Amino acid sequence: MISLVDLKRQFQSIKDDILKEIEGVIDGGQYILGPKVKELEEKIAQKLGVKEAVAVGNGTDALVLTLDALGIKSGDEVITTPFTFFASAEAISRVGATPVFVDVDPITYNLDPKKLEKAITSATKAIIPVHLFGQPAEMDDIVEIAKKHQLYVIEDACQAFGSSYKGRRTGSLGDVACFSFFPTKNLGTLGDGGIITTSNEQLAARIRKLRMHGTSKKYYHDSIGYNSRLDEIHAAILLIVLDKIDTWNEKRREHAAYYRSHLANHPLFTPPKEFDHLTHIYHLFCLGSTQRKEIMEKLAEHDIQSGVYYPQCLHLQEVYADLSYKKGDFPVSEHLSETLFAIPLDPFITKEEQDEVIGVLLSVKEV
Repeated sequence: MISLVDLKRQFQSIKDDILKEIEGVIDGGQYILGPKVKELEEKIAQKLGVKEAVAVGNGTDALVLTLDALGIKSGDEVITTPFTFFASAEAISRVGATPVFVDVDPITYNLDPKKLEKAITSATKAIIPVHLFGQPAEMDDIVEIAKKHQLYVIEDACQAFGSSYKGRRTGSLGDVACFSFFPTKNLGTLGDGGIITTSNEQLAARIRKLRMHGTSKKYYHDSIGYNSRLDEIHAAILLIVLDKIDTWNEKRREHAAYYRSHLANHPLFTPPKEFDHLTHIYHLFCLGSTQRKEIMEKLAEHDIQSGVYYPQCLHLQEVYADLSYKKGDFPVSEHLSETLFAIPLDPFITKEEQDEVIGVLLSVKEV
């Protein structure tokens, strides 16, 4: 089996270091918000070029805590993309606000700035662009529109740690950014985790209070908070991966280039496009094809995993039926949901495995 993402191979490569760090955490005796968490926060803030980083329980919590800390609540609207993982909209709903969807660009799959301004109303408080699959959104245009209308920009960078836009790291491009450390993410751990990055020190202080039951002094609470803290063991593991992340991301880019070189100009496939001002770090390598079902079945016959991201746009999810969106409202997103599929790619995939994947793909006849 050629896995979509071979996590076992990835973590086996640093297994000895992980076991050593876990032993150190056990011996150290601090397991929640200890020195490893603090070190991780400081190193990530420095790496991304922001003043603050606040580690939390997972990427979804990162979005929810951020929205809460910004004071976004019932009656407010937050704009995001309908072509993303459910958490991007779920977090908006969780704080009582209403998600408002804007279609994506057909090439980058990210929020289309040209369509953004029409969705802004007097109730709009923030915009959540998603750096989908590791490709940064067009942040200059989005930030300019947000400033014009006095809106917050919250980067959903859960799939994009290490990517960059015009030489600046994602996570430093908006007012605040949210990352996930889910195991399959480029920067991932052996479980759940997340982090919020910002240069707004007051916002960071509010998030730190919220992640710890709404307290800045133990047993004294002046707000309703959450229990969302990154475990010390996960922080220790993430510090190991953080040292590898640039090398691993570059490997992903090399493997993506190899795929593109063999699949470019093929009438059956639309590979992801590279741009000079964006550094794509390929959390997923997705191809577009109108023959997706047939192609995925052919890959499965050869024990090659593939996956659909995402088969149902958010505006068509049953839970959002009351928002009165309908099929056809966002044609680009809907087309992508029907045609895109991911093929195996991670830092440790071999050229032989890629050649096998490419061989099966090229064996599919155009109908």
